[in-house]
Amino acid sequence: MSDSLGGVDVFVAAVESGSFAAAAERLHLTRSAVAKTIARIEARLKVRLFHRTTRSQNLTEDGQVYYERCVRALEELRAGEAALDSGRREASGRLRVSMPVLFGRRCVAPVLARLAMEHPKLELDLSFCDRPVDLIEDGFDLAIRNGLIGEGSGLMTRTIGLQRMTVCAAPDYLAAHGRPDTLEDLAVHHAMVYGRAGRIKTWQFPVGDREVREMTPPSRIRFDDLEVIADAAEAGHGLAWLPCWLIREQVRGGRLVPLLENVPRLVFRTHALWPETPHLPLRGRFAIDALAVALPGSAEL
Repeated sequence: MSDSLGGVDVFVAAVESGSFAAAAERLHLTRSAVAKTIARIEARLKVRLFHRTTRSQNLTEDGQVYYERCVRALEELRAGEAALDSGRREASGRLRVSMPVLFGRRCVAPVLARLAMEHPKLELDLSFCDRPVDLIEDGFDLAIRNGLIGEGSGLMTRTIGLQRMTVCAAPDYLAAHGRPDTLEDLAVHHAMVYGRAGRIKTWQFPVGDREVREMTPPSRIRFDDLEVIADAAEAGHGLAWLPCWLIREQVRGGRLVPLLENVPRLVFRTHALWPETPHLPLRGRFAIDALAVALPGSAEL
């Protein structure tokens, strides 16, 4: 596949595997072949894709932009193959899926419900839980998780989407308190923050290629539910830092305004995980492909 795709699949594997050596093992190539493919891409694009040292490998800003586009392109190819395959075969049997409560309800479950309508013999068993589950011990076929994931023994993983965070507020609040233009401006505003078990979730903003600036704006109101934070922001109680998929309708309806447009937004990945198997059942593959096509759009406002 690498020749026809110009090495895009090798580049994506190098990013998701964390190293050239791991990507080589995953693709059944030599480490040298992976390194040469990345070098050819960099020469063709005239950009540097990775910051490489003897101990670490991280994407440059150009590399991150290119990676996001490559992931979408590969997902479209896989979706096209799946669409052709689905015309010949039908998914059937029970599919048990674990997912985060709010993201699962808003973004994942609707996609899987549509898939079940297309495949009448498919049975869905969806579990909503913010606590990571043990897929094998708890008997799940598939799990959807956001952000960093640990090294799970006996598990396969695939990036199926990207999520972006944004600072927002209601027009009435901005009319009364002014509009922040920089991160420093946040210090003179009211904010609603996410807190659970006595710990406050800091707001995070990328700085350069590898660093993240963490800050906690002044706040008198704390919630342990993102949906409630969005409602409070819409009611004019202050600024909020929320995922784009959660506030898209409020933004499009003019009830919330995205802020700090010139400040980079934190981006994190959505993953599908499943028990390692020589052959992924058709129902699992169809579900992963459907989510990979639908979820990238949730990153945008």
